[in-house]
Amino acid sequence: MKIYNTMSKRKEEFVPLEEGKVKMYVCGPTVYNFIHIGNARPFIIFDTLRRYLEYRGYDVTFVQNFTDVDDKIIKRSHEENITPEEVATKYIKEYFVDADGLGIKRASVHPQVTDNIEQIIAFVKELEDKGYAYAVNGDVYFDTKKFKDYGKLSGIKQEELEAGARIEVNDQKRHPMDFVLWKAKKEGEPGWASPWGEGRPGWHTECVVMINDIFENGRIDIHGGGQDLKFPHHENEIAQSRALNGHPIADTWMHNQMININNEKMSKSLGNVIWAKDLIKELGCNVYKWFMLSSHYRNPLNMTNEIIEGVKKEVAKVENVLKQTSLYVQ
Repeated sequence: MKIYNTMSKRKEEFVPLEEGKVKMYVCGPTVYNFIHIGNARPFIIFDTLRRYLEYRGYDVTFVQNFTDVDDKIIKRSHEENITPEEVATKYIKEYFVDADGLGIKRASVHPQVTDNIEQIIAFVKELEDKGYAYAVNGDVYFDTKKFKDYGKLSGIKQEELEAGARIEVNDQKRHPMDFVLWKAKKEGEPGWASPWGEGRPGWHTECVVMINDIFENGRIDIHGGGQDLKFPHHENEIAQSRALNGHPIADTWMHNQMININNEKMSKSLGNVIWAKDLIKELGCNVYKWFMLSSHYRNPLNMTNEIIEGVKKEVAKVENVLKQTSLYVQ
């Protein structure tokens, strides 16, 4: 079996680290709202890959996290007048409702960021002790200039990234591309005690720490997610792992493309966001998943009424054939 590896930019024969076993990690949702159909695409794609690997006889350890502390969660907690923990709990439950509605298998492990605070603090402290991170006023940043291969996954040189990427203006950083590992607590935010004062994890540190905690030496076979995570999230994960572990986390990196609605990018500003729960209710699981898998995962997927009607007809034909066999499940 060959898989396109985002890191090498080519198809490669898949050979797991350990014969007969596959270790996979797929970035999960930030739980501040319902998942939309763009969020659901990687969940469906990597669930399908997992099922195929299991069909091939592999013992698959499949991990998908929940980011349960984040600026968006804090904002939603203020809007709903509940705690950030209550927001996260509410939308984790809603995620499972939608995932079950799509027939997505539960992960082997669903780690949450707030259950890994001690490990995150220890990880950031080790980066600081080794000279890869620096603290300023309670924040801790990764020094990207200390990592010469930064940008390899996205294929862009650091100078080009600095010139072309949208970079948060922050005078505390030594370099524009440095990213936050630990954020100092602000008023009205949750926080945990740390060597740098009360604060909370930076987004880019969460996944690499949870992978380190679950898998030996923090090394896995496949790391997956949407194309939008390739930079900066996955790029920053790799930098941290190479700094401490000497490897880029995964041997194979996989990224799916985005979804368009009537040839337009799905976005809140355009008012064309479609929640997964609504499409499940409208189309049913089989039509929804057939549509999501009807295009190659590395190609953009366009949703139009005409395409959906075509998918409905295709699914109906398959279901009519299966109804004549013992394989059909209502």
